[in-house]
Amino acid sequence: MNVTLISGAAALLALLLMATGWALLQRHRRARSGSLQKLLDLADRLEADLKTCRSGLKQAHAVMSLNPDLPAASEQDAQHAIDAGLRALLQQRLWIRDRSPQASQTELDTAVRSMQGTRDRLQPLLLALTKAQHDLNHAMREHIRRDPDA
Repeated sequence: MNVTLISGAAALLALLLMATGWALLQRHRRARSGSLQKLLDLADRLEADLKTCRSGLKQAHAVMSLNPDLPAASEQDAQHAIDAGLRALLQQRLWIRDRSPQASQTELDTAVRSMQGTRDRLQPLLLALTKAQHDLNHAMREHIRRDPDA
């Protein structure tokens, strides 16, 4: 009877350990999958942000080129900065494709934080660009309204 009781307890303990291990493995897989999904989503959003920025800058430079009274802005510098951002994003996407399967959870979390930080830093610039575009459009409308020959 003691042997049966000890065998049953050992089997129960083994099952409990296996269930705990399986649960930990599933939690690890969910965390990893969540980090990868967040990383991919952030990459898509950052790309959209950069393209929005590029489009807004092109539009602003087009409007400014119509008015010789406005100071010339460095369209090339802005374009180079956006292109550099898109190249860096491409490098990050290549890292996701090539390295993420072997990356540790810490590396994935670090990549997520880095990309989120980049987006956080870009957001005020996008808001400022939107405001500047609005102000520029308003100024151009006022200029045209005051000087219909322009």
